[in-house]
Amino acid sequence: MTALTQAVILAGGQGTRLRPLTLARAKPVVPLLNRPFLAYQLSLLRQHGVTDVILSCSYRVEDVERALGDGRDLGVRLRYVVEKEPLGTGGGVRNAADLTSGSVFVLNGDVLCDVDLTAMRRFHESRGSRTTIYLAPVEDPRAYGLVETDARGRIERFREKPGPDETITTNLINAGVYLLDAALLRRMPPDRPVSIEREFFPVLIADGVPCFGWAPETYWRDIGNPAAYLAAQLDLLHERVKTPLAPPGARYQESWVGRGTDVPPGVRLIGPSLIGEDVVLGDGAQIGPLAVIGDGCAIAPNARIERSVLWERVHVGVHAVIEDSVIGADARIAGHAVVGPGAVLESGATVSA
Repeated sequence: MTALTQAVILAGGQGTRLRPLTLARAKPVVPLLNRPFLAYQLSLLRQHGVTDVILSCSYRVEDVERALGDGRDLGVRLRYVVEKEPLGTGGGVRNAADLTSGSVFVLNGDVLCDVDLTAMRRFHESRGSRTTIYLAPVEDPRAYGLVETDARGRIERFREKPGPDETITTNLINAGVYLLDAALLRRMPPDRPVSIEREFFPVLIADGVPCFGWAPETYWRDIGNPAAYLAAQLDLLHERVKTPLAPPGARYQESWVGRGTDVPPGVRLIGPSLIGEDVVLGDGAQIGPLAVIGDGCAIAPNARIERSVLWERVHVGVHAVIEDSVIGADARIAGHAVVGPGAVLESGATVSA
């Protein structure tokens, strides 16, 4: 089997669907269980022997560099390619093409999955494929572009989002993980935006290049909007995602607690939940079920936080309630305030009672 050591991660989007959370932080490094999101993709790549990774970035690049550095802490070599102007999903890959050779994995920077990349490589080589696309089944494919394949998995065509009166021919969608020959990337023009889904792949199929779809049973979620972002954290807490990254902190009953955080006897911690480092918990506070508390937060007495994610340094007042919500860094929730369900607060937000 051919050794693979390279990947390109498309991390250039502005995260408009995830606003207001991405107004103050780049989407690729929004926290999942208090770790930068891309840490999960990088650890997945390393698990499968892919250690040379190129990030194609364009928006708030300094956020990504600050969070991930050169990748050494995650066991990979990380290089950055910065787009002066956004080049789309294809152009972002083309921008990194000169640093690649052989076969290369390409990952969309907003997908959480535990796909077996080694098995994907075996499928790719067994079919003589030059481009293999990881396909995921979804309950309602009308919100996505569809990918039609033959019985062996060879891709026959891509379909745009089907209209309400159109027949659904498959429930398989492009899941945003590709394995392809690096030489093919140079087919794309280097100086303009290109869509990898609408331009690059259809041309390869029309030219007879062997392109296959691979549809394993695995975890997959696009974290691009606040509801999906919250759901991904809950899935991680439930350990539904197979990841080499253990939740940060020490196991405490059915939860995890970071360094410098004490859980006083009067605090009710309901698992699975995660509390970060140096968090202050007031007497009578209820954390969980399914709460993620960022580093440096302060939770006042008798506050209650359920099915919610708090970023760093959030202050929650006495008897405040937060449910089914995402709270950005440095937000302040006044005593007796009720937040949620479904609230999404930008970093630095203030909520009065």
